[in-house]
Amino acid sequence: MTAALLESSLTSLPLIARGKVRENYAVGADRILMIASDRLSAFDVIMGEPIPGKGALLTQMALFWFDKLDGIVPNHLTGEDPLSAVSSAAEKAQVQDRAMLVKRLKPLPVEAVVRGYLAGSGWAEYQKNGQVCGVVLPAGLQNASKLPAPIFTPATKAEMGDHDENISFDKMVEIIGLDLATRVRDVSIALYQRAADYALTKGIIIADTKFEFGLDTDGTLTLMDEVLTPDSSRYWPIESYAVGINPPSYDKQFVRDWLEQAQVDGKPWGKTAPAPALPAEVIAKTAAKYREALERLTR
Repeated sequence: MTAALLESSLTSLPLIARGKVRENYAVGADRILMIASDRLSAFDVIMGEPIPGKGALLTQMALFWFDKLDGIVPNHLTGEDPLSAVSSAAEKAQVQDRAMLVKRLKPLPVEAVVRGYLAGSGWAEYQKNGQVCGVVLPAGLQNASKLPAPIFTPATKAEMGDHDENISFDKMVEIIGLDLATRVRDVSIALYQRAADYALTKGIIIADTKFEFGLDTDGTLTLMDEVLTPDSSRYWPIESYAVGINPPSYDKQFVRDWLEQAQVDGKPWGKTAPAPALPAEVIAKTAAKYREALERLTR
């Protein structure tokens, strides 16, 4: 395995943005080299330790899903080799297996979240008012209950260090307009349904996921960024799924669970930076979870 990459540092291309996990570099005026580091964020805080191999696994999984979802909506892939964007051996080593060369788009300022099961912030909101982001749900549901049909629950994109905020569909319409909001909702549900149906054949439940979209120069709605990775989705192995509990998952829930009980100076960690140092065992088990999810989906 190649060395873990906590942060890329290309000098031959202009850096556009450094996110929680990815760095985006400009390639000419119309393309972006998107590099997935081995960073991991939990509770919107970036951990100080990388998860070796994570960036490559995320990239492989995203490419797998872009292929599986072909035909529903255009995506941002150019089909070009990411290594063609850099020339030096040092930079190629940072790009190898963990990057995508993609179209430069105008990102929509909302995240498209689809939920097929009640979990996380959706479960918390349902307990208070029987709704999730303005969608009224049947009474009597439990944690991890399968919903009668997938629901679309958008969110606003947070600045680095802030938390994404769940919003109603009506609020999304205010932000991007009715026509575009409707298209994003319908496409997102179609993407989720195809992916969830396939994953079930491999023994994996996709409880929920978030998609990101942008517009190209012609105004075409385009699927972008990562898609259906364990960083943007809640993956549950079907054999340990049960209603009423938080099922064990293939995503970063393992890290979240450890952080929930972590102590800093004798007190529970307050979910603000800096994060407590992850033990080697947590890092290794998290890396193994990411590998297992990819292997299970693609076997």
